[in-house]
Amino acid sequence: MSGYERRSLLKRAAFAVAGLIPILPLHAQESGKRPNVLFIAIDDLRPELGCYGGPQVKSPHLDKLASQGIRFDRAYCQVAVCGASRASLMTGILPTAKRFRTYLTRAQEDAPGAATLPETFRKAGYTTISNGKIFHHRDDTEKRSWSEPAWRAPSKNFGALDPATLERLSKRKRGRIYEHPDVADGDYPDGKVALKTIADLQRLKTAGRPFFLGCGFVKPHMPFYAPKRYWDLYEREKVEMADNRYRPKNAPSALRGSSEFKSYHLADFKVGSDGWHQMMRHGYMACVSYIDKLVGDVLAELERLDLAGNTIVVVWGDHGWHLGEHDFWGKHNTMHLSTRVPLIVKVPGKKGGASSALVETSDLFPTLCELAGIPIPDTVQGKSFVKLLDDPEEPFRDVVYSRFGPGDAVVTERFNYTSYNGGKADMLYDLEKDPKENVNIAGNPEYSKTVAKMKALLNTRLAEAAESKGLDAPK
Repeated sequence: MSGYERRSLLKRAAFAVAGLIPILPLHAQESGKRPNVLFIAIDDLRPELGCYGGPQVKSPHLDKLASQGIRFDRAYCQVAVCGASRASLMTGILPTAKRFRTYLTRAQEDAPGAATLPETFRKAGYTTISNGKIFHHRDDTEKRSWSEPAWRAPSKNFGALDPATLERLSKRKRGRIYEHPDVADGDYPDGKVALKTIADLQRLKTAGRPFFLGCGFVKPHMPFYAPKRYWDLYEREKVEMADNRYRPKNAPSALRGSSEFKSYHLADFKVGSDGWHQMMRHGYMACVSYIDKLVGDVLAELERLDLAGNTIVVVWGDHGWHLGEHDFWGKHNTMHLSTRVPLIVKVPGKKGGASSALVETSDLFPTLCELAGIPIPDTVQGKSFVKLLDDPEEPFRDVVYSRFGPGDAVVTERFNYTSYNGGKADMLYDLEKDPKENVNIAGNPEYSKTVAKMKALLNTRLAEAAESKGLDAPK
């Protein structure tokens, strides 16, 4: 920020305190409009995209958005499971061993005194709309967060459209883990979410108020259901498999993978076989390409309506995902593949680029508030990264914090450290020498000083997370 801009901002802040004008970011002041927000959430999406160097995935629309905005290469969720991760992001609050723990998490129960992101925008005069999966539970904080009832498409049997999918059921009465019928994009629940979001953009265009529009897609979450055309983008026999299909050396017994895939019918595949690995990767990539197309449809309508010039676009994944690495499928641990997420932020008037700065998804809440000129609620523990949008290489965080189950973790530029059950067991991975996290070196004498440093960093973040700031007080 130049000296002139700094003085100008201070002057506007002084007027705002006097109640004369609202504090708005420079580009909003100059345009006379408050920026809209298009907030796109994608479930179970790890940074497996072309723009992130994914060698096989076809994601042209997300790649285009990344070229126009800032792509964050070191963004991390705070809990590697849907409900808890979303509650953390939507409140800007860090998890603890007692708060934001499972996929069933509700923000209104774990932190009833916390303001939510859409609630904060709504109170600032925005129309706030939720389509699809934003909070894990549709009705979580619904009445105070959204201007109208949160909307989701019907999804009986996970939206299965192929009759063969339900011919054989798992013990949990779920159908086959994959299907690829020749249907239209709008036939699946996620397709209906895109259509609803497009329709909402059309009515919001003429409403005369700024909007915060949430658009939440479920795929590539299992089961892998997507139209045939997206499966056809890939040849099964050419799908590359993980080259580390084994448990990390020296990993403590507390490290586990997700067993979620077992809740679906696995057809005639033998878990762990090459055919199984290729089918699962094929299905995941087909679903990613399907969602990429739906995101592209929404963004195209934003452009057609001439709203893109005053709309902040955010695309984020709620947590990472293992695709057969270490023979894990899914999230549910603190390894790098579970906690690192895709995050793309496009702000009108800002140049595109990439940032290797460490950021947390809890930082999105204060960032969007600052961009829109909205005061950040006292309950928010995240940290605004607006400065990275102007200078992606600016220093930001030295360490990010995540947790899952009995494990608390911190990640620095080079290391990923997890302490289980208060220090009864631990893991350390050197991401520079061992980026695939194949060998736990926590017990290696050579890294004893590093372990001590990482423990100290973790204790600092645990203390930060424990600061309540009135989170437990009912509203």
